Amino acid sequence: MTPPPSTSRSYDAVIVGGGHNGLVAASYLARAGRSVLVLERLDHTGGAAVSTAPFAGVDARLSRYSYLVSLLPRKIVRDLGLDFRVRARTVSSYTPVERAGRPTGLLVGGGERRTRESFARLTGSQREYAAWQRFYAMTGHVAQRVFPTLTEPLPTRDELRRRVDDETAWRALFEEPVGVAIEEHFADDLVRGVALTDALIGTFADAHDPSLAQNRCFLYHVIGGGTGAWNVPVGGMGALTDALADAARAAGAVLATGHEAVRIDADGHSAEVTFRSADGEGVAAARHVLVNASPRELAALTGDAPPAPAEGAQLKVNMLLTRLPRLRDPDTDPREAFAGTFHVAEGYEQLAAAHAGAAAGELPAAPPSEIYCHSLTDPTILGPGLAAKGMHTLTLFGLHTPARLFARDNDAVREELLQSTLAQLDAHLAEPLADCLATDADGRPCIEARSPLDLERDLRLPGGNIFHRELSWPHAQEGTGHWGVETGRAGVLLCGAGAVRGGGVSGVPGHNAAMAVLEQDRA
Repeated sequence: MTPPPSTSRSYDAVIVGGGHNGLVAASYLARAGRSVLVLERLDHTGGAAVSTAPFAGVDARLSRYSYLVSLLPRKIVRDLGLDFRVRARTVSSYTPVERAGRPTGLLVGGGERRTRESFARLTGSQREYAAWQRFYAMTGHVAQRVFPTLTEPLPTRDELRRRVDDETAWRALFEEPVGVAIEEHFADDLVRGVALTDALIGTFADAHDPSLAQNRCFLYHVIGGGTGAWNVPVGGMGALTDALADAARAAGAVLATGHEAVRIDADGHSAEVTFRSADGEGVAAARHVLVNASPRELAALTGDAPPAPAEGAQLKVNMLLTRLPRLRDPDTDPREAFAGTFHVAEGYEQLAAAHAGAAAGELPAAPPSEIYCHSLTDPTILGPGLAAKGMHTLTLFGLHTPARLFARDNDAVREELLQSTLAQLDAHLAEPLADCLATDADGRPCIEARSPLDLERDLRLPGGNIFHRELSWPHAQEGTGHWGVETGRAGVLLCGAGAVRGGGVSGVPGHNAAMAVLEQDRA
């Protein structure tokens, strides 16, 4: 159901953008009895959190863009009655490496004993494992204290510091570059690199970047659920957004796909959103407008000065395999290695070299990446025929590839980077990955790659930045407002990833924007 485009109708809330945050906000507001219209320019809802069948004639639905869940509070799932589940991965990570001419690796997961033995086999002692336990006990404490605040009014910095109640942890994560703490805790280069990767997902920064952008990224990657665990969405990421869309409709929200918002006019008392569709142009009036888009898109809609440019820094690759490749490490089963995060070229010094190369305008000589196999934990994304044949998906996320590197020729650079990234993986395999790739109905290999420029084109992510802009600290700063979703215009809220405490598949900005609306209505 969509509103007539040629007439004006008034709603309590108009939400611009039908991604997961917009759907969360719509569901909360509609359940609270508000009339809600969601305007989505694409022909489907879900934004970057969708499942698609990217390979012609192949019955496999992959989480095409976002792919793991950690930051989504169970509170939101319970409040909205969502039919959505996640499964824990049996292994946290595996990182292959060659030591003394012998292929080996670090397995984290599969039980405390196996993890301890893997650390000892790699490093020759128990020291690094003991340091690992201390380091992640510290982050676990912070996660328990910080995660519950994400769906509360925005705390001040001092309030959050008191909530953390650990000055050592506060200094390590909030005040000093996270590289300091990593180097203080760990001596082994590979162990340091594995710890650092959480600070670099979609974030182009060095371990010692004085801006602490890497710290903010690290923080959001270790606090999810109060534990830092990253889980697999059953049925793929689209299962979440489909459940959210169903919840919003069931509560009475109108979801208008194929309707692109082009202007927001707000005078502090009411607002109008002008939109276009295949049937022409229309206007929807509203008491509140919630923008589930980037701050750049918000500025374009309101006519305000745009924020500083954002830049993404990742390569996303989706693959379908006829079988998992064998590893050169004889002690590790591929079904375990790929069940968690498989780190490639992510030693501490390798990450520093990749960042330095990209900062100098060159593609990393050894592109770092992390890979995981969704279908090992959740085979429901594969059609019965594929699963019976032992086929599997692989998802690869490459680091330190800022959008600027693709500007000269996106297609050529993407292909060059893809091949060099796969070559880094092949160095740890007993057979080339290409030999394991499935083919689609047209005989083409089942592999697709997306650069930051592709994400900007397809999803309007500014600069291809998966967080819409640099992640923010989860506490109040000047101008952040009571919930972290307020803008400079009364009645207009930002409920996308660019809000304070946005980023990742969390629904937190959507929840918080809905709470801000209900709070304003009560005032």
